[in-house]
Order: sequence, then C-alpha cells, then structure tokens
Amino acid sequence: MATKRAPKSPHKPPPPAHGLSPEEIDQRVKKTIERTLARNIPGLNVPELDLDLEIGQTPKELVYTRDTLRLYHYRPVLDEIYRVPLLVVMSPVARGYILDLAAGQSLVEYLLLQGYDVYMADWAPPRREHAHLGLNAFINEMLDGAVEHIRVESGEAEISLVGYCMGGMLSCLYAALHPHRGVKNLVCFTTPINADGMVLYKQWAESKSFDIDRLVEELGIIPGDLINASIQALRPLQRSANQLQLLNNVDNDAFVKANLRFDRWAAEQLPLPGELARDFVRDFLRANRFLDGAFPVGDKVVDLGKIRVPFLHVAAEYDHIVPTAASKDLIGLVGSADKQEIVIKGGHVSLVAGGNAVYRLWPQLDRWLGARSI
Repeated sequence: MATKRAPKSPHKPPPPAHGLSPEEIDQRVKKTIERTLARNIPGLNVPELDLDLEIGQTPKELVYTRDTLRLYHYRPVLDEIYRVPLLVVMSPVARGYILDLAAGQSLVEYLLLQGYDVYMADWAPPRREHAHLGLNAFINEMLDGAVEHIRVESGEAEISLVGYCMGGMLSCLYAALHPHRGVKNLVCFTTPINADGMVLYKQWAESKSFDIDRLVEELGIIPGDLINASIQALRPLQRSANQLQLLNNVDNDAFVKANLRFDRWAAEQLPLPGELARDFVRDFLRANRFLDGAFPVGDKVVDLGKIRVPFLHVAAEYDHIVPTAASKDLIGLVGSADKQEIVIKGGHVSLVAGGNAVYRLWPQLDRWLGARSI
C-alpha cells in the first residue's frame, strides 16, 4: 500500500408508473396524506424494533454533533492507514447501519480492513424544533461542520466524500459549493439527479392532493411512515414476495437473520425536517433544477459542472428507488476530468450491503479509492 499515516429545464411528463392513472395516484396520495394528518403525527418518534439482530457492531465513537447530524469515527484496525480520511454521508431518511449490518456483511468493516480511516455522517430523528432545517443547513452548516472536524482531528487538509442515495446528492452539492474545503475524491452510490427518472415519486409530488406546504405547516416534521408509504407504493407486492422468500428459507438461520436485518432497516425510515422536505419536493421532484445547472441552496445556485475532483458514481441495474434513469445524467453533469460510472447488478440496498456487494461493489470501490487516497 502506498503512503499512509498513523491513525489520528422543461421535460416531457413521465408516463404513468406501473399502469396507475393520474386519478389513481391522486387518490392514493390523498388517502395517505389525510390519514397522516388525522393521526396528527408530529414525526418525533421512530419505532425501535425489539429484535436481537446485532446490527452496527463495528466499534465507533461519536465525535461531533450539530442539530440532527451525528458524526461517528470508526476505530482503525490496522497499524497503518491511508493518508486521506473517508467520510460516508448517509441519506437523511435512512439509518446508517445499513452499511454496517453484521460482521462479514459490513461495508464499514471492509473499508477498515483495507486501511481506510472511516467516518460516517449519520442523522438522528428530527424534532419539532428542527423543522426549519433545509438544504442550506444540511450542507453549509452540518456537513461543513463535520468536514472541518475531520480535518482538525486527523490533521489532514483533504478528505474523500462517499454519499449514499440522497447522501450522494448532499455530497455533490457540498463539493460544488465548497471547492476549497479539501474534498479530494467524491464517490456517489445511486444518487438521484434527474427527477423525471423517479417516475412514481414525481407523480406523487405533482399530485394535486400533495400539498407540501400544508404538511410542513401542520406537522413541521414529515413523518417517516409517510415517506415509507411513498416507497412501498413503488413495489406494492414486494413485501409479500419477501415474506414468501423468508418462508422458503426458514431453516437457513443466516438467511433469516440477514432478511430480518434488511426488513428492520426498511421499516425505520427517518422523518424529514419540513424545510428539507419542501426543498426536495420543490426544487428536485417538481422543478428538476439539477439539469439546468441552477439548483438553489440558500442564496446561491449550484452548478455540478464546478466539481473538478476525481469522481465515481455507482448505479444499481435493478434499483427501484433510484432507477438508472434518475442517476445516469450525473456523470455528464459533473465537471471532473477524472470521472467514472459503474453499473452493477443489484438493487438499491443489495448494491452496498449483503452477500453480492462483497464481490461486486466493495473491491471496485477499494481499487478506485486506494489509488487516490495517498
């Protein structure tokens, strides 16, 4: 291994999704929204499932907090590590332990064993006082604070950013807005960039019954189960299929535990601060502003063409949450000379976690990052 340091625009409307007419989509949206408001869910509580599944076991330390941000530093396991620290940025709607499911099934563990100095920007469930936090706060306050903490703690001026899903979106916006803050490498997994490719999400957001301003005003925090309902609408039979698969493998303890870990993670969708949800719906799902090079963050507009650092994007061929149609434009929008896209067989989650990820994604990620982390 090389030098290391000691640990320290207008578009055509998408076709109806899955055969649903606009009227059917509108009815589903209306029913879900009214049920959420009737329950008066403030989005404060995320259910803790009482399952002994041993998730997130890689030793780590909480080193920095700000609002809903939780920055963890994983304990290095080798005597020598790569010079450039690595910051994994999770999606604000997803629990970070999906990347640290269990021994042998953990991307975090794998990266540590290859000699990386790994940090993770994870997110706590927002409370009502966090309702005002939008993209500007997530990028220019919380994420920037995490980057600065790592630079000071590690003594290194440069870091690598690795963003998953919406965390990739945050990472791209950060790299474009802060070209002098030491981002050496940028990696994104399944990052949504073209809303027209997220067909049902977009139709959900454009439904006349989906009033994001009303939701933000009445709830402050957009509940995780509302977000989960929109995801489940994409594949309404998926849960039944998973249960059948579980029954067919009930004698396989390893399969059952892995299946339950994925189920637990999927059920723990985090609430979103109202302002972040409004930014996402207004500027991405409805206006699709990435494509015209003028995505607004605070009082600035972001052109991803200003990203010049080495860039890698990884897409999943069978991703139903961020289809390749939603992410394929990213490689062209980023202005880096050193850039690459890899499309791997798998889904949104199996791309990064599980048995296939060990052989398909992880070694390719290591080869790309290792050469650029010295």
